[in-house]
Amino acid sequence: MIIHDIISIGLCKFWGDYMARNKDLIKASQAKADEFYTQLVDVERELSHYKDFFKNKIVFCNCDDPFESNFFKYFAMNFNVLGLKKLITTCYSGSPIVTEQLSLFDVNGLVISKKTARNPYKIEITEVPDLNNDGAIDLYDVAELIKSKKNTLTLLEGDGDFRSEECIELLKQCDVVVTNPPFSLFREYIAQLIEYDKKFIILSNMNAITYKEFFPYLMDNQIWTGYGFNMSMVYKTPYPNLLEANRKFVIAKGYNPDEGFVKVPGICWFTNVDVKKRHEKLILYKEYNENEFPFYDNYSAINVDKVTDIPKDYYGVIGVPITYLDKHNPDQFKILGKTDRQAIYGYRTKVYTKEDSTNFNDLNRGPTLFVNGELKAIYQRIFIQRCETEEGDS
Repeated sequence: MIIHDIISIGLCKFWGDYMARNKDLIKASQAKADEFYTQLVDVERELSHYKDFFKNKIVFCNCDDPFESNFFKYFAMNFNVLGLKKLITTCYSGSPIVTEQLSLFDVNGLVISKKTARNPYKIEITEVPDLNNDGAIDLYDVAELIKSKKNTLTLLEGDGDFRSEECIELLKQCDVVVTNPPFSLFREYIAQLIEYDKKFIILSNMNAITYKEFFPYLMDNQIWTGYGFNMSMVYKTPYPNLLEANRKFVIAKGYNPDEGFVKVPGICWFTNVDVKKRHEKLILYKEYNENEFPFYDNYSAINVDKVTDIPKDYYGVIGVPITYLDKHNPDQFKILGKTDRQAIYGYRTKVYTKEDSTNFNDLNRGPTLFVNGELKAIYQRIFIQRCETEEGDS
């Protein structure tokens, strides 16, 4: 994932400060040469909830350099435990930290120079034997397999982009895609997965929830959140971390910021694989009263500031924070739409002008409430309503 991607998803302040102190990052952003790598502990934590699902599946990691990706590492080392049928991993062009985990050289007799080491390639695995007979499958066994087995690693003809013909053909073969796609290409990436009707477990920034191209999938129960939601995660980059607060977070997690580890906030898992959490009923305890749950001035719905405060006895339209999606049970509530400037979901009742307020531009971006006699814009809301089968429940 490139630094330009991070900037595009709402982390401008973080990267503005960060890049102002690091000329290398500025160059990397301009060159689109920087990549972020998800840590193994974060991959393991999420994928532990899907272990039964992976049996006899072909897994495709299509935005991962196999020699650096912890997605590849997880699936390769757990190939037999998960009962995988095949693991396919491809990378887009090269990486600035290539060969840190596994050696690219002398693989299957390939002569790979410093120049060609940055070429895109793929690895396809259908077995991972215990080659050193130590009773466990580890990275050594994976490395030896790649080195010894013909055609396990092959160079790609194109650039390895997930939109390339080569990678689309591999996508057609797989049962599930698991990766951390480029955030700036998230809309295109999701559209492709939907087009080819693929199961997936992927990472993105929680701002993706508000994308007009992505939100309808959430609303129609085609996509939902995984177990990890709105997380601050540590990623590996080729550059040192120069922000004091960020460094403290990274150090507290057991990583060295001088080795390129950085904190990135607001990260979420998204999937269309059924998970137990989306069938857990949200326990409601508050009763509706008009003082605590006022109507918006510009939307025909009541406002709820916290998901835990949703009134148990209200059956009209409710505006809730976007964090509600992490608790959404489609059997309990239905998602009707969201607030936005375009008002495409039909719940906005007015558009403000300068005659209404001097900050009318801010007011038209989302929901507005009367606070102490003045109009105040609040954060974006998602509209939900109790399902008919839920009426009378408490």
